[in-house]
Amino acid sequence: MGKIAVIALGGNALLRDNQVGTIEEQEQNTTETLENIVFLLREGYDLVLTHGNGPQVGNILMRNDAGEQLYGIAQMPLDICVADSQGGIGYMIERMLHNVLHRHGIRRKVVTLVTEVVVDPEDSAFQQPEKRIGKIYSREEAERLSREKGWIFKEEIKEDLSGWRRVVPSPGPKRVLNAEIVEELARRGHIVIAAGGGGIPVYFDQEGMVRPSEAVIDKDLASSLLASTIGADEFYILTDVPYVFLNYKKKNQQIVEFLDRVDSLRYLEKGMFGKGNMAPKILAAVKFVENGGEKSVITEATKLEDKKYGTKITLHYDDNR
Repeated sequence: MGKIAVIALGGNALLRDNQVGTIEEQEQNTTETLENIVFLLREGYDLVLTHGNGPQVGNILMRNDAGEQLYGIAQMPLDICVADSQGGIGYMIERMLHNVLHRHGIRRKVVTLVTEVVVDPEDSAFQQPEKRIGKIYSREEAERLSREKGWIFKEEIKEDLSGWRRVVPSPGPKRVLNAEIVEELARRGHIVIAAGGGGIPVYFDQEGMVRPSEAVIDKDLASSLLASTIGADEFYILTDVPYVFLNYKKKNQQIVEFLDRVDSLRYLEKGMFGKGNMAPKILAAVKFVENGGEKSVITEATKLEDKKYGTKITLHYDDNR
């Protein structure tokens, strides 16, 4: 069997911070990102792609809100919004990838799977919701929505805009439903797009019925779990920096090219990775190698093929030699 690589597309892979978010912008960004994974196909890898959905699902929530206020259209719950984003983003990646493969003369099938991910309804995250989603509201709007819908808000302070933003739980992923189908398709040589936005969070009730959960799952942790479940060999997290830095954007920042499990966890405990951005990626990378993966790589999409870039995380330092 050939090697399987799981590639988590995130950061500026789909939408840049300074962009409006038009479909033309997203398609161009996606195409540029996908061009950088062609070398893995030429080297014989089978690929599974995952992706984030932060800006896109935020826009869906805003359309929800505007539709209700202006036209009385019923709002959809968060799980439906995540599913919508999986379908839309998955379609975009699938179409752009078909075109990239065509230009390079590579014959592979591409398929997108709407993916549910099981979470524990007793996860402590449900008692401490912290993941910010959607737009910024005024205090009055936040108080009204809190009364009417039971939403929880936290204050948001930015340079250009301040107010209140909805927060939801972000429980840890426990199981990726239909992971065996992802593996089967990948091992047949098909490129699979799955677990978009961390997956749609669901749980099983006492009768064994699948129920939705008003939460979001970290994309990198879900991707790591999927990679481990399907027996992937390598796990790539594409972000907006070519390396992982210790003490990022501080005077004593330092590039790290190689990390093992012990040092990664030690640096995490000391808070030397950004809590809201790099720390979850490091944790996801470590979990993958703990569960048998050969290596995790965190880098920027355009640097992926050049092996001198990227932070490589393995179980032991000797594994990098």
